[in-house]
Amino acid sequence: MINFVTKLLSCPKFMPLAMAGIAAASLGMALMAQYVFGLEPCILCLIQRYPYGIVIALGLLGFAFSFKCRKGTSVLMALSGIAFLANSVIAFYHTGVELHWWKSHLEGCAVPDLGSDPNSILATIQASTAVRCDEIPWADPILGLSMANYNVIFCAGLGIIALISAWLMWRKS
Repeated sequence: MINFVTKLLSCPKFMPLAMAGIAAASLGMALMAQYVFGLEPCILCLIQRYPYGIVIALGLLGFAFSFKCRKGTSVLMALSGIAFLANSVIAFYHTGVELHWWKSHLEGCAVPDLGSDPNSILATIQASTAVRCDEIPWADPILGLSMANYNVIFCAGLGIIALISAWLMWRKS
């Protein structure tokens, strides 16, 4: 079993496509949560989508490199691992904001300035489209984990897998 897993992780044609596919599926699920189920993302949710797009591009590029330059594929896998780990750090920051461990330093996460004029407060609230980062729009009913919490775990695991894969590919070539 260990030999099968090692062979799979060191496969330069399979692993970049697998990482790109997982990233595309994750991005698709985020978009489905937004457009099908109506969960509006905050600015931190939107920022967490960028590494997935980067991994999709790196995975497709890694697959293309796998036919001629295996070391190049391993470098692209390492970059995918770093992108996943960066996403895990962003998601951890988002988790801290959600759980009120710290306040977000991003402007889009804060409550807009309502002003001091009572007549303009309602107009300001209605004009504001920002979704707060410190409110959890959905939590797992069993464990109580938010999407940001799951993203920390998911991306950390994928980052480690991608880095192990890159190391195995480098060693093999």
